[in-house]
Amino acid sequence: MISKKIVIVGHFGVGKSSLIKRFVEDVFIDDYKVTIGVHILKKTVKTSDKEINLIIWDTEGAESVEELLPAYLLGTHGFIFVCDVTRPKTFENLQEQLDLLSTFNKLAPILTVGNKSDLLPKGTIHEAKEAMPFLDVLTSAKDGKNVQRLFEKMAKLIIS
Repeated sequence: MISKKIVIVGHFGVGKSSLIKRFVEDVFIDDYKVTIGVHILKKTVKTSDKEINLIIWDTEGAESVEELLPAYLLGTHGFIFVCDVTRPKTFENLQEQLDLLSTFNKLAPILTVGNKSDLLPKGTIHEAKEAMPFLDVLTSAKDGKNVQRLFEKMAKLIIS
């Protein structure tokens, strides 16, 4: 079986840990706990013809990729940059942050995720997606919307 390192990055409180918990354990915990350093979880994803063991690195929240220890980012096969759709500050300077990530592995795919879509007013998700075309996926760790799809999409990008 193939193992691939995925690193999740983004500001404090955007839901990085919640997305990973939802994906790996299919649970959502309302109690917010700050990640200190890095937390590593694993889950196997099946694509059409392969199984991939995703080694998911949940990094501490940081306003800039530069604040993270380079050791967390080295050897990464794919990055997921998480934003909070209700806090524009979390996606300001996004391109600069993505450029910094790519310096650690120019070939690693990067997916940008708008989390907390459940907090958008009912009936506005389509409009929100149009207003934020830089996002690859809108998710909700709370209700599980598109979480599995996000990680399956990353797995497919890594092996293609």
